[in-house]
Amino acid sequence: MAAQLIESNRQGAEIFYGDEICRQKIIDLLVAHRLPSGLIPLKDVTEFGYNKSTGFFWAKQKNKIEHKFHAIGKSPAYEQELSAFVEEGKMKKITGVKGKELMISFNIVEFSVDEKNHEKLNFVTAVGVKKVFPFAAFELQK
Repeated sequence: MAAQLIESNRQGAEIFYGDEICRQKIIDLLVAHRLPSGLIPLKDVTEFGYNKSTGFFWAKQKNKIEHKFHAIGKSPAYEQELSAFVEEGKMKKITGVKGKELMISFNIVEFSVDEKNHEKLNFVTAVGVKKVFPFAAFELQK
């Protein structure tokens, strides 16, 4: 599914290749949309694309990774291909991100800044389970 979305949004997109520039573009995209700078901590990124007119972005990395967010004790998995539609304070229709609760993996389909408390970040799974975490837990450490 992600591959089809990527292909249909490739025309008109800015596309970058190489780990360093792609990781920086991911951070820039997150910050520009008022999302935490460390929300998408990919490694060995080979391609990043962003279609500003549709709000669609994608990233490809060499291998699937798990990243431990120490402040909340969670380790979501990031597939080799990740994609989503991004808008101010929200990422939706996410593909390629999984969270784990009680040994069960769930596809995470949406991240959003809480409308009432901007210090909170909401996560929604494909089955409708919602979790709330501190926004700061997903910021890059300086």
